[in-house]
Amino acid sequence: MTEADADRVGEIGFAAWAANPVLNDFGADMPERVRSAFRDFADTGSKVIRVAESDGEIIGWTVRDGEADYVSDLWVDPDHQGRGAGRALLEHVFSVMRREGIERARIATHARNTAAIRLYERCGFVLVWRGMERSEAMQMDVEKVHLEKAL
Repeated sequence: MTEADADRVGEIGFAAWAANPVLNDFGADMPERVRSAFRDFADTGSKVIRVAESDGEIIGWTVRDGEADYVSDLWVDPDHQGRGAGRALLEHVFSVMRREGIERARIATHARNTAAIRLYERCGFVLVWRGMERSEAMQMDVEKVHLEKAL
C-alpha cells in the first residue's frame, strides 16, 4: 500500500464493515466512529498493509498488526466479495508467515460474522475460542471468535 492508497483502503474497510448487518446493530453513532477508525488505521505509515487489486483498483486489504502470527484485518469491498480476493490475501499472508518460520496463523472476527467465518474455515482455520472481547474501533465489548490454522 502507498500513502496515496490510504483513503481507498479506509473506504473498503468501512464499506465491508457497514455491509454486514450484524456489525451495524450498535447504535447510530457507531458508523462514524468506525469510519474514522478505519481511515486513521490506513493513514498510519507504521502498518504494513497488503492490498488486492482488480483492473488496477484496490478491492481488498489485509494486515498483520500485533503478534507475528496474527492476521488483524482482512477486508474486501462488498462488490468484490465471494470472488477469491479474501482467499488470495490470506494465502499471501500464509506464504509470508511460512517464510518467516511461523507455524500457525491466528485470526478473529465478530461471532455472528458467518461469511467471514466460512471463508476462514475454507482456508483451513478452526474455531478455538468464543467470548466477549474489547473492540478498540467500536470502543465496546463485542462477541468474538478466534480461529487458528497450522501452517
